Amino acid sequence: MFAHRRKLGSSALVATLALAAVPAPALAQGRPSTLDMTCGQARGFLAARGAAVLGTGGYTYDRFVRDRSFCEPTQVTRSAFVPTRDTPECLVGYRCIEPGRNWFDDE
Repeated sequence: MFAHRRKLGSSALVATLALAAVPAPALAQGRPSTLDMTCGQARGFLAARGAAVLGTGGYTYDRFVRDRSFCEPTQVTRSAFVPTRDTPECLVGYRCIEPGRNWFDDE
């Protein structure tokens, strides 16, 4: 009886290790950076997808949207300017924000 459990346990361990060795596509993909795109490319990228998380330099990133339909029902949009390869301030699209919660105007 114990030999059967040991065999079953080692089979489960082998299966778990095999699954862990398979790379996850989401982890393998890098975040697109606006610094690698022209302003037109960044705008087109967002327009084609509707919403995307984009790197904006170094370790900074944010979620940008094409229009309010990609925000939560309680959110509104604010224009989003990002640095790109050809301009320091490109109007790429919008950010979703909760109205009335930006006391320090830092969003």
